[in-house]
Amino acid sequence: MSAVDPDQQGEVLWQARLGHGSFLGGIQWGPAADNNNVYAALSDIGFRPAAGTPARASAMGNLELDPKSGGGMFALNLATGKQVWSAPAPDCRNRSGCSPAQSAAVTVIPGAVFSGSLDGHLRAYSTADGRVIWDVDTARDYQTVNGVKGNGGAIDGPGPVVAGGMLYVNSGYGLFGGAPGNVLLAFSVDGK
Repeated sequence: MSAVDPDQQGEVLWQARLGHGSFLGGIQWGPAADNNNVYAALSDIGFRPAAGTPARASAMGNLELDPKSGGGMFALNLATGKQVWSAPAPDCRNRSGCSPAQSAAVTVIPGAVFSGSLDGHLRAYSTADGRVIWDVDTARDYQTVNGVKGNGGAIDGPGPVVAGGMLYVNSGYGLFGGAPGNVLLAFSVDGK
């Protein structure tokens, strides 16, 4: 990650390396910032040889997501680039086709930064210390408002949107071995 001075023709102010990087690694879809810090989720997706039938293979050939590779959340001081805090990657436990990678863009509001993960979870981290203050597993079946069968999956790509006291996030991203889905979820201030 790099910070540049727009008034000095892009002079580099600081640089910080958060992960090791990979084919789909590093910071993929984008960080967010408030007045003090910049917040970034780490992808660093890993793959391993697929177990079982070729049907479990991803777009990467006969590979599947590595449940022990990737992920993590970081806060860096906006002025200096020094790490303020970091939060470890989530644990996939025994969920099939899971990755702890946090590829989706993050969203920050006063007091909380939201990060979706390929494991299907949407987490709110405290901007003060990185502790998880809210966590919902979106990878499940849903009864939808239009009656179409809905299911959540991996969260990747765009970050959550906060508007009018609500938080909106899409769940389901079937590329590169992630769990597909087809829902747009809306959460109120109390996380329901």
